[in-house]
Amino acid sequence: MLSNIEGKTIPQVTFSTRNNEQWEKISTDDIFKGKTVIVFALPGAFTPTCSSTHLPRYNELASTFAKNGVDEIVCLSVNDTFVMNAWAQHQEADNIRLLPDGNGEFTDGMGMLVDKNDLGFGKRSWRYSMLVKDGVIEKMFIEPDVAGDPFEVSDADTMLDYINPDQVKPQAISLFSKAGCPFCEKAKRLLSEQGFSYEEIVIGQDITSTSLKAMSGRETVPQVFIAGEHIGGSDDLEQYLAK
Repeated sequence: MLSNIEGKTIPQVTFSTRNNEQWEKISTDDIFKGKTVIVFALPGAFTPTCSSTHLPRYNELASTFAKNGVDEIVCLSVNDTFVMNAWAQHQEADNIRLLPDGNGEFTDGMGMLVDKNDLGFGKRSWRYSMLVKDGVIEKMFIEPDVAGDPFEVSDADTMLDYINPDQVKPQAISLFSKAGCPFCEKAKRLLSEQGFSYEEIVIGQDITSTSLKAMSGRETVPQVFIAGEHIGGSDDLEQYLAK
């Protein structure tokens, strides 16, 4: 049975990590003492749900969590540091600390070490998230104890709703641009003035003009997409924001 241990202190563990090709020991206190930290734990690096949804969404909402008093976000898995470092490079994880619990000591101390022998994984972490303040667990979201790999409550949006249910969540914005384009600079300025974060995709580097035309029906730049809606160029964006 996976137990909720809200109100208890997190396990005291030292993690073996690699930083700049050097071994580095990181203690529980190094991460949690005097800080507000979100931890989300998952079965394994490079696995489908973890890579496609769980990690990217926490990374996407990191600045919003920071505005709500969160000092750090930690992704924990029973993997070694080499695997976690490789996954960090492969993923959108710039705002997340990927922590290797290689021996499963922290996970075992949390009561979340489970048997995944049927998948050839051995002992792994159950999927959960928690809000930790100065080493004390304030809130836990534990996935239901059912077969498979449920992903219903440990997601970033559920955690943000707990911390601040009135927080407006940022929309996903992509801006397609070309180097030296003054209209692209205008679009970026408009978004920045409104406080919007956006992903810039540069034609010729990240994508071809053919792909842009296939997606937007236009050849000109910039082209802006917000929450799946094609807004258009800089003038279209200006009108959209004015509304």
